[in-house]
Amino acid sequence: MVPSLDTSAFGTRRPPPRLAAVLGLTRCQPDTWLGRRVAFGLQHLALPRIEGPVDVEAMDARLRLYPFDNLCEKRILFTPQYFDQAERVLIRSRIRDGFVFVDIGANIGGYALSVAAAAGPEARILAVEPQPGIFERLVYNIAQNPRGAVKAVACALGDHDGELTLFLRGDNRGASSVRFVPSDGRAETVKVPSKTLLTLAREEGLARIDVAKLDVEGAEDLILMPFLRDAPEDLWPRLLVLSKVMQRWQADVLGALAEHGYRRTLETRLNLAFERP
Repeated sequence: MVPSLDTSAFGTRRPPPRLAAVLGLTRCQPDTWLGRRVAFGLQHLALPRIEGPVDVEAMDARLRLYPFDNLCEKRILFTPQYFDQAERVLIRSRIRDGFVFVDIGANIGGYALSVAAAAGPEARILAVEPQPGIFERLVYNIAQNPRGAVKAVACALGDHDGELTLFLRGDNRGASSVRFVPSDGRAETVKVPSKTLLTLAREEGLARIDVAKLDVEGAEDLILMPFLRDAPEDLWPRLLVLSKVMQRWQADVLGALAEHGYRRTLETRLNLAFERP
């Protein structure tokens, strides 16, 4: 089960002195082989001693993090300097007036709130997250950062409007998927509402999408293929950031992107970015 949400005022779960000292060390490590080894070693020692959520400032946002059951939250807590830095810099460089960002698989809001801090209140940012417990954490974190214009949307995106089964991973809630059962074959399941990306865009009245980020554990093709087929060209995102899990896709997403005028502009260990001129 997902731990119950702690709704106490932000700041009441500040890290105790020993953990604060460890975080000071892990967060200052450089992005080198040795730096990462030091940071991850300290993280390994500190993590078992964390008994509840932790309130921190990271990635230009105030966040309450539950690092013991979600890899995303663990990464942001201990090593935010390693958290998709190149991808977030790229997205921020594309901010313009009336900026529209759709964060699909928003988790607890790391990307969405980081972008919101740079884009300002005039931007429109949708943070789409289907998993009930994680969605509650997302909503809490959005409320702690009122200067940005982030709207949380509780649904899964896919190839149809209706309902999908979400397979939950208890050891890493951020790796839950509508397509893949965890490798050990055991998973909780929950039925969640589903929409296509085109339906979401129409319901939200979007005239364009500047950037879309998709991190949905191998179901990216379920979202993108029908959208590229059915959506008007004006709605195609100028920049797409996709989780690099091509081996899980059951359709030729890369070929479809090329046919629609997208060119690869960034590749990192975890993600790919494509942009239309």
